Amino acid sequence: MSDLEAPLRPKRKKIWVDYFVQFRWILVIFVVLPISFTIYFLTYLGDVRSEWKSYKTRQKEHDENVKKVIKRLKQRDPSKDGLVCTARKPWIAVGMRNVDYKRARHFEVDLSAFRNILDIDRERMIARVEPLVNMGQISRATVPMNLSLAVVAELDDLTVGGLINGYGIEGSSHKYGLFSDTVVAYEIVLADGTLVRATKDNEFSDLFYAVPWSQGTLGLLVAAEIRLIPIKEYMKLTYKPVVGNLQELAQAYCDSFAPRDGDQDNEEKVPDFVEAMVYTPTEGVMMTGRYASKEEAKKKGNKINSVGWWFKPWFYQHAQTALKKGEFVEFIPTREYYHRHTRCLYWEGKLILPFADQWWFRFLFGWLMPPKVSLLKATQGDAIRNYYHEMHVIQDMLVPLYKVGDALEWVHREMEVYPIWLCPHKMFKLPIKTMIYPEPGFELHRRQGDTQTAQMYTDVGVYYAPGPVLRGEVFDGAEAVRKLESWLIENHGFQPQYAVSELSEKSFWRMFDASLYESVRRKYGAVGTFMSVYYKSKKGRKTEKEVQEAEQAHLETAYAEIDQPE
Repeated sequence: MSDLEAPLRPKRKKIWVDYFVQFRWILVIFVVLPISFTIYFLTYLGDVRSEWKSYKTRQKEHDENVKKVIKRLKQRDPSKDGLVCTARKPWIAVGMRNVDYKRARHFEVDLSAFRNILDIDRERMIARVEPLVNMGQISRATVPMNLSLAVVAELDDLTVGGLINGYGIEGSSHKYGLFSDTVVAYEIVLADGTLVRATKDNEFSDLFYAVPWSQGTLGLLVAAEIRLIPIKEYMKLTYKPVVGNLQELAQAYCDSFAPRDGDQDNEEKVPDFVEAMVYTPTEGVMMTGRYASKEEAKKKGNKINSVGWWFKPWFYQHAQTALKKGEFVEFIPTREYYHRHTRCLYWEGKLILPFADQWWFRFLFGWLMPPKVSLLKATQGDAIRNYYHEMHVIQDMLVPLYKVGDALEWVHREMEVYPIWLCPHKMFKLPIKTMIYPEPGFELHRRQGDTQTAQMYTDVGVYYAPGPVLRGEVFDGAEAVRKLESWLIENHGFQPQYAVSELSEKSFWRMFDASLYESVRRKYGAVGTFMSVYYKSKKGRKTEKEVQEAEQAHLETAYAEIDQPE
């Protein structure tokens, strides 16, 4: 058996859940899609109503809502009440991780009113927004001004709070880093009810650097100031097909945006947007985009493709046509490009509704797409949820750019999931070591894509049913994820915690660095008020007692190690 050949697996006997999943599209079409569309429409009306208000009115409402949060936190009796978490229902989160921590006794704080854009400051090039503002809402407000967040995550429903406290990436991350790297200030209510503004150079700089990836376990985020950039009306997108083995596909991907001469900061050599899709072990399409003016896009001979129309082919399938017709260029309206993967949820829509990519469905019902992820989760039940954990993969692997080929080969051997999404991002070397960090000494032996201040990483997005499952073979999803996590730890990679995790506590803190996070939790009173990030991310149900006892044991060990003399 060659290194890339997947192991032979026995056939798996079908059970009742298989048939429920197979015909789940009936529930999705007649229940989930209509309700999703209604929610999208009502949310849109709410956003429009918010936009009609003056910034002064929005700020006044914001201040009142912050006072309510502070008052609520001060009502908590630590000896009687559970740990603090938001009042948002567990199934509303977009991530696939079980939000089982809310099944234990807890003290709820309602943040549902924090969904307004508070200010668009064109002079400072800053957007000040509340945590429940989503990507669709912010791009709808900024793009007509020829402005945009530096990093706009592709799916409309992803919120600022989730992208900051968790993880967010986009095709511009090879220039600007992850979503949290574009934030210039956080406004956070601490455990004692104190409202602070944390920046990289004020007295709360340690908190500023600790917030990303903390999953909201340091305090309650109530606003953020995020960097804006100037943009143009269109994205000039080049689709380049590549044929070869997985290592050759990985190298072509690197070459699409990372000059081999190391001139990574040269705007002339580096595109504004990059992504790649690997469709088979031997075929992929590399996409690079540059902002283009309306005048350039409408020149004679240029093709404009409005991919946002409901009847248009799904984006990943449209990109795949480059494998047959060769390299081509087209112009896409900028906002439609930002949200190109929303309608089909990358390619997950094909599993949810197997015929939804057909022309007749797109034309008749495409305007109802996509189903809300939260509603899909709310209608699945424990049996279906466990089935998806075992028979389905939704994982992101953040790996150094030079290891992308190895990661692709690993995914092929262990999971056989296709398509695979590739998106590069800078991993900055910061003044202080955070939960995620570049390889030590990377700047001394810079590889392709690296700069003096940042190592180039790539998100290897693995989303779909594995090959063995599609062939009806035995597949152990939990074991596959454990192997994935071990591979990441061995290769200085990171696993975003929106996904299902099998990490033990010891392995979790081998993957991530605990020092800053733990010291900040201790300094700002989060211990005993908010659940720790590991136990919030941990798979399985938790009781308050289990969490507090385990956390205390972990903290005593961690603090003992931190306090040891050098």
